[in-house]
Amino acid sequence: MASDRTTLKVEKRSEFGSRPSRRLRRSGLVPGVVYGEGKEARAFQVPERVARTALTHGGALIDLQFDAGSATPVVVKEQQRDPVRGWLIHLDLLEVKLDEAIQAEVPIELLGTEDAPGVKEGGVLEHVTHQITIEALPTAIPESIPADVSGMSIGDTLQLSAVVAPEGVEFALGEGVDADEVTIATLSPPRVEEEPEPELEEEAELVGEEGEVPEGEEAPEEGEAPAEGEAAAEGGESRDGE
Repeated sequence: MASDRTTLKVEKRSEFGSRPSRRLRRSGLVPGVVYGEGKEARAFQVPERVARTALTHGGALIDLQFDAGSATPVVVKEQQRDPVRGWLIHLDLLEVKLDEAIQAEVPIELLGTEDAPGVKEGGVLEHVTHQITIEALPTAIPESIPADVSGMSIGDTLQLSAVVAPEGVEFALGEGVDADEVTIATLSPPRVEEEPEPELEEEAELVGEEGEVPEGEEAPEEGEAPAEGEAAAEGGESRDGE
């Protein structure tokens, strides 16, 4: 029943284009459009905080009400957010009939991540597929699809074929795509950290050890002349050989 769903009250929007949209956002409003099969698209504006609250707590199906008109069940077709602040900046909605199945994008939620044996052993759990297309009646669209990973060990891979869809929900994968080909999560071995290379100081010490002077002798300073006795000895050798 409509009374069991969140109602998003909006106002009709008459100005279009990037400049009016920027003015709306600066004043705390979000521009949006609602589409309906066989109907002309209708533009609206709504306070950003009101829209964000309705999307967060209203679930997949909400009621849209223009001014004082009657409420219409809608689902989110697309929502755009500011990449830095996360604020809602545009909203596209789609009118639906409660007795006709539709397709929708639903997030996949991993359950039991901390209980997985592979995670306890230091393995790396990677969430590969974050959203999946489902087909269901608008009233049966879930907020998320649960995927249990609590039994995964290192080296395991969780495919969509192991995920049970909620009652009344079917996965819409497209022609030629099998559930065994869709990877939801993987659990890889722990990453091995490479050992750091020896520092330059250590290398310098090793070089110094090779050039050490024998004990009891002093190394001559650079440019220092040899002792007188050594010079005489060298001179005597040269004279003896004349």
